[in-house]
Amino acid sequence: MNQPLPQPARHKRPLKLSTLVSLMIGAVIITVLLSVHVLYYVQIENFTKMHIKDKAIAVARTLASSPEIQRGLTLPPDSGIIQPIAVEVQKRDCLLFIVVVNMQGIRLSHPNPDNIGKHFVGDDFIPALKGEENVSVNHGVLVEALRAFTPVYNAKHQQIGVVAVGISLDDVTQQINQSRWNIFWTVIFGALVGLLGILILVRRLKRILFGLEPHEISTLFEERQAILESIKEGVIAVDEHSRVSLINQAARQLLSETSTQAPLTGDVIPASSIMLSHLHDALHHGRAWHDEKLNVRGRTLISNTVPVRSGQRIIGAVCTFRDKTEISELMLRLDGMVNYVDILSERSHEFMNKLHVILGLLHMKNYSQLEAFILKTANGYQTEIGSLLQKIKSPLIAGFLLTKINRASSSGHRLMLSDASDLPNNGSEEQIAVLITVLGNLIENALEALGQQSQGEIHVLLHYQNGWLACEVSDDGPGIPAEQLTTIFEKGVSSKGSERGVGLFLVRQQIDSLGGNVTVESEPGVYTQFLVQLPWGRGVSIQ
Repeated sequence: MNQPLPQPARHKRPLKLSTLVSLMIGAVIITVLLSVHVLYYVQIENFTKMHIKDKAIAVARTLASSPEIQRGLTLPPDSGIIQPIAVEVQKRDCLLFIVVVNMQGIRLSHPNPDNIGKHFVGDDFIPALKGEENVSVNHGVLVEALRAFTPVYNAKHQQIGVVAVGISLDDVTQQINQSRWNIFWTVIFGALVGLLGILILVRRLKRILFGLEPHEISTLFEERQAILESIKEGVIAVDEHSRVSLINQAARQLLSETSTQAPLTGDVIPASSIMLSHLHDALHHGRAWHDEKLNVRGRTLISNTVPVRSGQRIIGAVCTFRDKTEISELMLRLDGMVNYVDILSERSHEFMNKLHVILGLLHMKNYSQLEAFILKTANGYQTEIGSLLQKIKSPLIAGFLLTKINRASSSGHRLMLSDASDLPNNGSEEQIAVLITVLGNLIENALEALGQQSQGEIHVLLHYQNGWLACEVSDDGPGIPAEQLTTIFEKGVSSKGSERGVGLFLVRQQIDSLGGNVTVESEPGVYTQFLVQLPWGRGVSIQ
């Protein structure tokens, strides 16, 4: 029974930037506005109640100090002096009631005239009969109200009655509700302003982020980091203040190998830095550098530096560089193998011709000449190739020397490898590359020195001992004048004309990079000899 194929997991689609920002900022604005609304509402409620309370007490105090009220309290309850005054003030100040009572609690005024002469309802006016102002919420013959009581004194400061002022709680609630609606419209206005601000902010962010969503930005960032860390080229970017804003692992590794310490993100690049001086030039002068070669501690680096512009303003610079040494070593190794194969191909053709000679001698049954020819061929092979391969264990160096032997032979000269030569194989491609550079330049110089001289000889000795390789290259050419021996390794110094003098300078530079040394001896008309000492196989296994 076939099993159903598993369905791929569905990833939840992330929110858009506009939605995310709107929700976040909207939630903040609503929370803030609601909090302000609640706080303000509580404060308004307390303030309204306090204001109404103060209003009631103020009216009661005003009436208590009125001479007419004081005179009416001294007259019989049915004198009718106080009622008109109380009704007028009540209507003018929109109060629920104004009741004036004497010391026996008998009402001398009331909104309902039928209640005049009756006892005041409620115990909350008793403190006022004892000379104390007080405010309470109570229910008398009318609706529930906030009631303020103030004692009334005569000219002799003797208490003669109490003034009670009442304000309906419905009026208090109405005033609070009116304030609450004001707050509500304020909140609505604030929300609309916040919404407009959110729309403007989202459009601005989208423009800054080139219309990308947050998950797209994070994906691009991760891809960029993966690309930067996967490439073998070093990448360094600096901002307008020469601070490192980006450096990948390849750059850290190359800089740590060619300098004391690689910079970290946020570090300021010193203007004196050999490796990064082009960054300062690009940053401050807007100059771009392409395929610049830098020789740092024996390693050749190829760098490209360009300024980063925003409009017409330079906001940073980017430098990419790679190690040319590794490429050069691989090319030298490939060249050595190609030369080796070419020589073997030449030798194979040569041996095919010799086999045809052997076959002819066999057909003619000339065995004596056949024996002599075979012995001569074997001895020649042993002398030229077999002996070289026994002494030179490195296939690259062996192939290189075979090429030079053939070149010398085609030029009418002889290149001979000393019988005392002994060169073990080496796992350091850098040392092999330097040795090929040194031998190549010295042998070519010797061939040029021999020139049209017939049967010139070049002797090469390669001898390894205790981690050091001694290399001697000598010829019987015209030699070097004594006055040139001290300057022969300087760049541009040559006896062969202008635009020369680079080979020996390169030899000296390569030897110094490995910590070796080179000397030269020459006797004009007799010989010239170069002696080179190089570290060989240190830190690697020698076979």
